[in-house]
Amino acid sequence: MLESMTGYGSAERSEKGMKVLVELRSVNNRFAEIGVKLPRQLLSWELEVRELIRASFQRGKISAFVQLQLDEAEQLPVTVNPSKVRAYKSLLETVRREAEVEAPVTLDHVLRFSEIFESDHTILEHPDEIWPIAQSAVVEAIGHLKEMRQKEGEELAGDFRARIDEIERTLKEIKEIAAGNLEAIRKRLASKISAIAGRDVEYSKDRLEMEIVMAAERLDITEECIRFNSHNKFFIEELNNSSSGSGRKLNFLLQEQLREANTIASKSQNADISQKVVHIKEELEKVREQLQNIE
Repeated sequence: MLESMTGYGSAERSEKGMKVLVELRSVNNRFAEIGVKLPRQLLSWELEVRELIRASFQRGKISAFVQLQLDEAEQLPVTVNPSKVRAYKSLLETVRREAEVEAPVTLDHVLRFSEIFESDHTILEHPDEIWPIAQSAVVEAIGHLKEMRQKEGEELAGDFRARIDEIERTLKEIKEIAAGNLEAIRKRLASKISAIAGRDVEYSKDRLEMEIVMAAERLDITEECIRFNSHNKFFIEELNNSSSGSGRKLNFLLQEQLREANTIASKSQNADISQKVVHIKEELEKVREQLQNIE
């Protein structure tokens, strides 16, 4: 199955009062290039994240983003110490009475004592507990990215099949033209030989017959057409290959197809065949552009 190098995958995990958000973005690249951006709590696991991604993709520039958030339902990371609140309020009341101040003690006065607040340790302070949750989210995001890349790859495969069918149809037309082309060349050479013979010019009949055969062989494109059909067959087989990493093989076959097309055009010495070859090369160029996006 073909796999595109462009795609997007995301995942979200909410556990232990914390939310892990993972985003993966993939674009074209000749090799596998992986960039990872992690929160400080997970920096120690950057290599593990890279290896998880590398194990699933052979080519493409993949960017991974991992974020941590406290769940909205989670309490604030601080708590109030009720006994200290009462103690400070009582102390302020004593100060007010001793100072003979009539104004009452207010909340603003109590809040000036930071000791009434105590730190409440959250999961964000325990990276070892975060990593298994983050790892699960990364694996899920990889699955979603791979699924999207495969869907786009299948769309491209359908386009490739249609273009190979069009090339096959055009090759069939070229073969029909070539069959008539050889016969026309034989007649033209025979006519020239008759003209020479009519002038009483001495010539070697065996030599002329050999020249006719050699000319026919030089213009014969049967072998090139057979090889071209073979490359087309292998191209379709590779499209149906269930393994990934077909991009390089398809690019190699494309180069061979272009080589045969150029040889057919140069050997045939026929304007109609040359025109058909131009159409084939246009289709191959469209295939080449799309192949740049295949893993």
